[in-house]
Amino acid sequence: MSKRTMGILSECIPIFTMLQDESRQQILMLLFDHKEMTVSEMTERLELSRPAVSHHMKLLLDAGLVSVKKSGKERIYRLNLQKTLERLKELLLSIEADIEYDA
Repeated sequence: MSKRTMGILSECIPIFTMLQDESRQQILMLLFDHKEMTVSEMTERLELSRPAVSHHMKLLLDAGLVSVKKSGKERIYRLNLQKTLERLKELLLSIEADIEYDA
C-alpha cells in the first residue's frame, strides 16, 4: 500500500475502533432510526446504564460520528456521518488506485 493510503487508513482507525463495539453499534442504529435522542431515551431502549450510554456518547462525539445540541438541561444527539463517509470513501479510492498501480 502507498504511503498516502497508509496515512488515510491511520486516520480511519478511530472510526473502526468506534464501530467494533456492539453497544456503540446499537446506539448508532437507534440514532439512525430515531434521528435525535437524549441519553435518557437511549438508556430506556438499551440494556446499558445511563453512565455507560453517556460514556459511549462521549467516545462517539470525540470520534466525530455524532453531534450534540443542548436544549435546556438535555443534550440531544444525532448522527454526524458525512465526514466519516467521505473519509472512508477516500480510503477505498486510495486502495483502488494502489491496486490499479500494482496491476
